[in-house]
Order: sequence, then structure tokens, then C-alpha cells
Amino acid sequence: MPFRRPVLLLFVLAANLSAQEPRVGGRSEVFAGSEIEQYLRFLQSDGRVPLYPWTIGAFSPAEVGRLLPSDSMHPWAARYALSRQARPAIEIDLVRPAATLIQNTTFPYGSNDGPLWAGRGITAALQAGIAARAGPFSLTLAPMVFRAQNASFDLQSNGLTGRLAYADAQQPGNIDRPQRFGPDPYAVLDPGQSTARIDWKGVTLGGSTANQRWGPGLTYPIILGNNAAGFPHLFFGTSSPVDLWLFRLHGRVVWGTLAESDYSAATGVQTRRFMSGVVALVIPRGLPGLELGGGRFFHTPWPADGLTWRNFRKPFEAIFKKNLTGDPNLPDANQDTDNQLASVFFRWVLPASGAELYGEYAREDHNWDLRDFTVEPDHSAGYLLGLRKVWRHGADRFWGLRGEVVNLQPSTLIRGRGEDPFYVHFAARQGHTQRGQVLGADVGNGGAGATLGLDYYHPGGRWAIAWSRVLRQDIGEYWRNNVLNPRSLDVVHTLAVEGIFFRGIFDLTGQLAGSYEFNRNFVKDAFNLNAVLGVRMGFDLPKGER
Repeated sequence: MPFRRPVLLLFVLAANLSAQEPRVGGRSEVFAGSEIEQYLRFLQSDGRVPLYPWTIGAFSPAEVGRLLPSDSMHPWAARYALSRQARPAIEIDLVRPAATLIQNTTFPYGSNDGPLWAGRGITAALQAGIAARAGPFSLTLAPMVFRAQNASFDLQSNGLTGRLAYADAQQPGNIDRPQRFGPDPYAVLDPGQSTARIDWKGVTLGGSTANQRWGPGLTYPIILGNNAAGFPHLFFGTSSPVDLWLFRLHGRVVWGTLAESDYSAATGVQTRRFMSGVVALVIPRGLPGLELGGGRFFHTPWPADGLTWRNFRKPFEAIFKKNLTGDPNLPDANQDTDNQLASVFFRWVLPASGAELYGEYAREDHNWDLRDFTVEPDHSAGYLLGLRKVWRHGADRFWGLRGEVVNLQPSTLIRGRGEDPFYVHFAARQGHTQRGQVLGADVGNGGAGATLGLDYYHPGGRWAIAWSRVLRQDIGEYWRNNVLNPRSLDVVHTLAVEGIFFRGIFDLTGQLAGSYEFNRNFVKDAFNLNAVLGVRMGFDLPKGER
């Protein structure tokens, strides 16, 4: 493919250029899942960033200030303005313009990239913006636009025709997750990581379209991450953890609106959804670095008569609900037209050892009652486990190991009780999605995944190598029919090499990822080469900012 050569040239040339670079911005780009956020999280594991909860995001400008290193003894100190120097009363900063080209040779590939969807062929994306702060008020405008060539590839038949032929293969009527966004090039202008907020006297409130992060997951966030576009929402909560002596409490309540793609099967009142949710954590006294938390996320059809107080207080309703049928002919108390996802999680940073451990247990929809939860806690459930470890290589270099595993497959309880795949619900027909992409882990919808990566941070950028295994689909039913199907598991193994190179005022990014998919669509094996070439342009900061 013609796009491979520029990426290979980038790796060769950038590795041989001078490392004498100017200092650029970066404080206004600590978005959920961003390059700089990932870097600061490694520094916290290593003890060079103060302990602060990382399981509720995105961060406010004031929170970013608390996450900056206390000195310049870290790899990117000479590159980004991440020092803790006093800031002016009124501050204006740029979200540096970035351009990205992506090529997939055989099938769509990519995740945790916000609104962007990279189909087969070439996808081009642009992002830029501005950030301002005055006292307790802050504003960030960081829209993104992208265009996917969206070249054709073999779809898995779902038995439907017309536009719905592009819908999800296994659950086309119950989740808005298109295999392909139509037959033509696909372009989107998205408001991106844009937020207006007030942080004052321990309270925060505002409105945003930015990605949120609930829980500790990075590659496979179960409830909310940056796999899909952020959705328009209002939020209210604490601006920093509140000290209640026995523990510190940090939390947020969110209300928003969710959109569907053009390939959703939902009709009528189901086409528009209202979301409401709450996420909170505690930091126990005497156990620094430990975060214990949980969250609830509700999908509700947008009421035909408009929103009421009942919709806004939904995140605080009873945990257990009996006699849920979804039958609209039954009394209102017995109807189940909404869908809940809930999780509990932990994260423990151990700076003395340069490590952090984390995990999450999640459920799809309500339990019937306490007995139901006690007897069958694995019904419609999933889990996440993760590890990060840092090894210093001098003051200005370090190695970072990251590993994560998630399992959202139906449990063996399906042998005796009905169970939909994770992120799927019979009433909320778009599933846990925004504009056709999963709001949580991309491997969800009944899948599983594991990844292991090694990063090397140095003053000139970063090198990384990562492997992943994703169980994309599963139709095996040997337990039911005693028939062995050698192609019942659709599994993707990927090996990726990535680099970021600081050259002048530019951050250059290149990636090559080879994916071998066993039994793609339960038919035959396939190979895809994903190539990424990116450039982000900064501005040489004045000496006072250095």
C-alpha cells in the first residue's frame, strides 16, 4: 500500500534527527485517554506526580494543576509546560492543532480515539482549539473533524436489507454498532473535547461534550472512556475530594443526551435517549493511593411529554427492582423501559514500588433482588483487571509496563437463564453507544480482551510495543448441541509498534499495527495492516514559560 512508506520513513528519519527542541504547551490537552494524561499517570505510579484520584474524569484545569510534577526531573520536562509555576489570573492557551492520517488495508481497526471511526482505506482527521481560564471559570473548545474513505469490505450477513444491512451482525435490532457506516465516505464534525465549567469552593458544575472516564480502565474502560464521541451533558459534583476524616469523598452526577447512527433499528420514542448517572469514590484514611468507587449509568427513552424531576433523580433510585417485565400494559412500577449499567472499582497506587493495581466489576441492568444478586452475581456481569509498573532509567528516562484484561462474555448461567450480551438491552435498542460506537470497551457486546504493552519514555519522545488479543465474536454452543465448530470463535491478535518524536515545534507520531484475525465473521482468516501518521504543531514558548 502506498501509505506504508511515509510511516516507515517517519520512523527512520525521526530517530536520526537532532533532539534539541523548543518547549511547547500541553497543559490544556490532558483529555481522557490523551498522550499527556497517560504520561502523567505513569509519573504518578512512579511517585513524581502527587497522589490524586484518577478514576473520575476528565480533569478540570485546577485538577491538572494538582497533577503536575513538583520538579523537572522527568523525561518530558524540557518539552512541555508542565511545571507548577504560578499562573496568571486570566490565562489563554491553545489546544495545539493536530492532523492524523490512518490507513487500514483490509477491515476497520481502531479504538479509544473519541469520535473518530477508521474504516477500510484512508481516514484523515483534524483537531484544534483554544482554552481559557479566569478565576473559577474555564472554557475549552476543541472540536474534531474527520473523513473516512470507508472503502468496501466483506460484511457479515445479519439477515436484513437496506441501511440495516450495515448494522451489527449478531444483534442488529438491539445495539447501534454498525459494521460499516454505509456505502459512501463517512465524515463527521464533532465538538470534541469542549467544556465550560465553574470550580468554586469545592463544587464543580458545567456543560461538556468531552469524553468522560469512569473507573480505572485505560484500554478497556467498562462504563465510560474515550472509545466513542463524548455526548452533550451537564454535570455537578465536587471539584476535589472532600475530607470527611474517615475518608475523602469525590463524586459527580451527570445528565445528558445520547444520539444514534443512521444504521440503528430503533424507531419512535426509542430514537432519542436521556442519560443520567452518578459516579463516586472514597479514599480511606491511612491508605494513601487507594481509591474505592462505583458508578451507575442509565439509558432512558426521552419522555414524549418532556423531562421531569423523576428523570433527574433516577441515578439515586433503589438498587434492586422486582417484577421487571418491560410490558407497557402493566402498571408503571413494573415497567422496565430503561437500562442500567453499574460497576464498583478500585485503584491502588504504590509509589514506593513504582506500580499501580486496579480492577472493576460491572453489571448490565438491575438485579431482581438481593437474593438474585447473591445467588448469581455473574449474571450479565463482567470484570477488568489491570497493572502498571515503572522502572526508572536515570532521571530523564523510564520504562513503563502496562497490562489489562477484560471479560464481558456471557457466563455459563446462560445454560439455564436468558442473558443478552454486555451493552445490549431489549428495551434500549441502541445499546450502550453514542452515534454507533460503544461508550465503554470496544471489545464489549459479549467479547473479551487482553493487552500487554511496554513504553520507553525519553527526552525526545516515546517508543512503545504492544500485543493484544480480542475475542470479537462467539457463536459456540457445544454445551447445547454437542457439535464442535472449529470457526465458532472470531479472535484478533495484534502486534503494534508506535513512536512519538519531538522535532522542532512538531510532535510526530507513527504506528504500524498488524492484526491477524482468526475466523473473521466465522468464515476465514484475514490480515489487516493499520498505519498511522500524525503531527501536532506547537509554538515555542517565551523564556518566562520555560
